[in-house]
Parts: sequence; structure tokens; C-alpha cells
Amino acid sequence: MKVLTDLFESFGVDWPKFIAQTILFLIVYLILRRFAFASVISILEERRRRIEESQLNAEKIKQQLIEAELRYEEIIRKANHNAKKMIDEAHTAAEAFLTKETQHAIKDAENIIARAKEVTLLERQHMIDEVKNEMLDLVLQTTSKVVGKMITPEDQQRLTQETTAALAA
Repeated sequence: MKVLTDLFESFGVDWPKFIAQTILFLIVYLILRRFAFASVISILEERRRRIEESQLNAEKIKQQLIEAELRYEEIIRKANHNAKKMIDEAHTAAEAFLTKETQHAIKDAENIIARAKEVTLLERQHMIDEVKNEMLDLVLQTTSKVVGKMITPEDQQRLTQETTAALAA
């Protein structure tokens, strides 16, 4: 113990002062612990709790962001699918419309051709009738000049029948 006492004396430790300082230190420590440390520790604990909550909220927000991105991608995928479907339907409708209109145009063209054939046949028949009438008139005029007399209606009817029969053959 003497060694310890000598050591403390070489450092200038005065035992009564040392003990008094130790007691004062303990009293100050207990007062600070009771009034200051408790509030500082509670403030630090509250701060630690808020930091933990912030970290949990950040994790929740991060998870929500990932979910939102997945929903966004799903919505975009569905929108692209719907757009492709609508485009395909529009193409199908356009093709059906084009086919229908083409068939309608073909039918109209066939009707026009049929009417044109009818008109042509009617015109041809009309022209043939005109030519026959003119030939009959020429035959009658020629016959009356050759015979030198006026042809009676009975003669004219007989010549018309003979000429018509000859032209038909």
C-alpha cells in the first residue's frame, strides 16, 4: 500500500481532496443522470425510433414504387395488346369493306355491261328493221318502175312478204 501511496503522492494526489472530488463527481453524475441524461437519452431514443420509422417508410415506399412500376408495365402491356387488337380489327373491317365494295362494283359493272348489251341488241334490231323497211321501199319503187304501173296495196303486201322471207333467209 505504501507503493500506492507513494505513487499518488508523486502525482500530487491529496487524499482528502480526491475523496471530496469523487463524492462531488458522483453527486453531479446522479443529478445529471436524473435530469439531463434521462431527457438526452429519451431524445436520442426518440430520434432513433424516428430514423427506424423513416427507414421502414422508405422500404414501404420503395416496395410501393416497385409495385407501381409493375402495374405501369402491366397497363402498358394491356394497352399495347388492345391497340394491336383494334388495329387488327380495323384491318379486318377494311378488308371486308374493300371486298364488299369490290363485289358491289363488279355487280354494277356486270349490270352496266348487260344493259349495254341489251341496248346494243335493241339498236341492232332497230337498225335491221330500218334497213328492211328501206329495202322494201326500194324494192317497191324498183318494181313499180320496172312494171311501169302503180302497185296496189295487195301487190305491195305480197311483195313485202316475199322480200321479208328472202331477207330472213
